[in-house]
Amino acid sequence: MMRLASILYSLISTALAGTAVIAVLTAGMVSLNAILLAAAAGFVVAAPVSWWVARRLYDQGA
Repeated sequence: MMRLASILYSLISTALAGTAVIAVLTAGMVSLNAILLAAAAGFVVAAPVSWWVARRLYDQGA
């Protein structure tokens, strides 16, 4: 399951980080710190999300 979670992480992290950066830019916060913080938050949040998705995929396959 760890292999699947790591593959999913590569996809989910970019999607969440990109969404967070777009949300920050849409809110008008155009400073470098705000953009980097949003991207980092997306990468951190993606770890449990990818683990959860991998677990759900394994549970449905059994």
